[in-house]
Amino acid sequence: MVRRHPRGHGGTPEPVTEHPDLAVLQRRLAEFAAARNWQPYHTPKNLAAALSVEASELVEIFQWLTPEESARVMDAPGTAHRVTDEVADVLAYLLQFCEVLGIDPLAALAAKIDRNEHRFPVPDAEGRGGAGPRDQQADS
Repeated sequence: MVRRHPRGHGGTPEPVTEHPDLAVLQRRLAEFAAARNWQPYHTPKNLAAALSVEASELVEIFQWLTPEESARVMDAPGTAHRVTDEVADVLAYLLQFCEVLGIDPLAALAAKIDRNEHRFPVPDAEGRGGAGPRDQQADS
């Protein structure tokens, strides 16, 4: 089955093929690491550090781009490939981190969204309501 999803901040929708679920991907990552005897290195500390490094590599791609250039980053095949690879690296380390600590990442995200919906209500007609995204980061 092919679904369509919007691209970034607008633009033409691209087809998205169905993908394995999170548990399947986590199992594949665990098997990959086990086959190479990497489990001793996959401590929470090391995985958190690796996650930070990969996130920084993603940030590096955008470092000197204008907001307009960053919105079009997926238009250039070479840059799109780099962004996609870094996203995969970030997700891989995050999933391995969650696996090691026994965190269900989807349940954690759902719970966080629930908390944020209560902490940051939709503004009413006069514009009053919750704090903005910057305030959320300070309180996380």
